[in-house]
Amino acid sequence: MAIKFVVVGPTKERFFQQSEQEYLKRLGKYCKLHYVQLPASKKTENRELCLKMEEEGFLKQIAETDYLVILDEAGKEFSSRKFSKNVNDLLVNQPNVVFAIGGAFGFSDSVYQRANDKWSLSLLTFPHHLVRTIFLEQLYRSFTILNGENYHND
Repeated sequence: MAIKFVVVGPTKERFFQQSEQEYLKRLGKYCKLHYVQLPASKKTENRELCLKMEEEGFLKQIAETDYLVILDEAGKEFSSRKFSKNVNDLLVNQPNVVFAIGGAFGFSDSVYQRANDKWSLSLLTFPHHLVRTIFLEQLYRSFTILNGENYHND
């Protein structure tokens, strides 16, 4: 099963890079994960310009048949067990699944409209690089739950 994970900009801090690499390595046991880093929009405080620049990158990465889940603070929230059930349902029922994290301003209206679903990892606000690690860890946790492995504790 293949999953695509699309994010904006490179991970700068070494400790975040290390945590992402660790979970990407662990996930290799369960799925083929394509991790795509889009270029960050140029340093500008113009929200609409940033969103438009990032929109082009997102839409190029998403095929017509892909099921797109955007990670957004206004999305649905799940427990880890429910998250794993939803991941499993997607992987069983969808040919291609794409998860995406927007840039500093989120997503453009076009990306929101293209999205098939919107999930939240928390009501709290986190730096983008930390959200990447949290998502990858939850995805890993999902696979361990689905496989009955000893990782998740209720």
